[in-house]
Amino acid sequence: MSMEYAAAGSLTSFMQTRSLSDTMIKDFTRMIFRGLVSVHNHGYVHCDLKPDNLLVFPRQEDDDVGGGGVKEVSYELKISDFGMSTKVGEDFGFWEFDSPFLGTPLYMLPESIHYSVAEEPLDLWSLGCVVLEMYTGKPPWPFENSKKLLRHLSNEEAPEIPESLPWDARQFLQTCFAKNPVERGSASGLLNHQFLFKKVSDQRKVMVTGTGGKRKSVLVLNFEDIMKKPLRVRIIPPKPPQFKKILNRPLKLKIIPPKPPGCNLVSDQ
Repeated sequence: MSMEYAAAGSLTSFMQTRSLSDTMIKDFTRMIFRGLVSVHNHGYVHCDLKPDNLLVFPRQEDDDVGGGGVKEVSYELKISDFGMSTKVGEDFGFWEFDSPFLGTPLYMLPESIHYSVAEEPLDLWSLGCVVLEMYTGKPPWPFENSKKLLRHLSNEEAPEIPESLPWDARQFLQTCFAKNPVERGSASGLLNHQFLFKKVSDQRKVMVTGTGGKRKSVLVLNFEDIMKKPLRVRIIPPKPPQFKKILNRPLKLKIIPPKPPGCNLVSDQ
């Protein structure tokens, strides 16, 4: 086993040791989406997306901005445990009324209790549950057994989204928890959701050594994420022609006498 995998742990254990910043939650969500895009493009649904099945790998980056040589630890997240993965459109095969869940009940969606066909929106609902848990530090539902949860899902209810969450995060979660599976969109589509666009305030700062050996904080912008934002075009109408003010001075007139008929100019040489 490599040192990288030996140092990895589940997202569940990672969240037990610290609270996640808004920036880290967005970074992790992007990584999950990129994995889901690959899974769905291969014609499969993961069917059991949850923090226990997401592995966090520490990695050390050397941000040598301005020659400061400042090292910062970051993390990479990967999807694991594909034991319940099912081809898109296939029947689960072991659906039962008392336990109509293919994956972990707390992360399953309402339509799973009505029919047992694997579709991509299943993973999007589960991802919404994971993002909600990253923000709150708690499971998406406050139930210890699936029977109580079954009643809520039968009524097509979604986990409660706290008002304390950022506005863009609430909008994103409402999309993941849409009653109509079609309104959830796709993994590739949600990867471009405004929630995942980094703001300037989200960027990380590093200390660098400037001229004269002075240390200062520098904001590191992620150019790739900025370029992913949709361009907004602003049409600026042309300015009306500008006329210079005429000075209040007397005009000078030059009188040119008419040229006599049949007169030719001769060079005086």
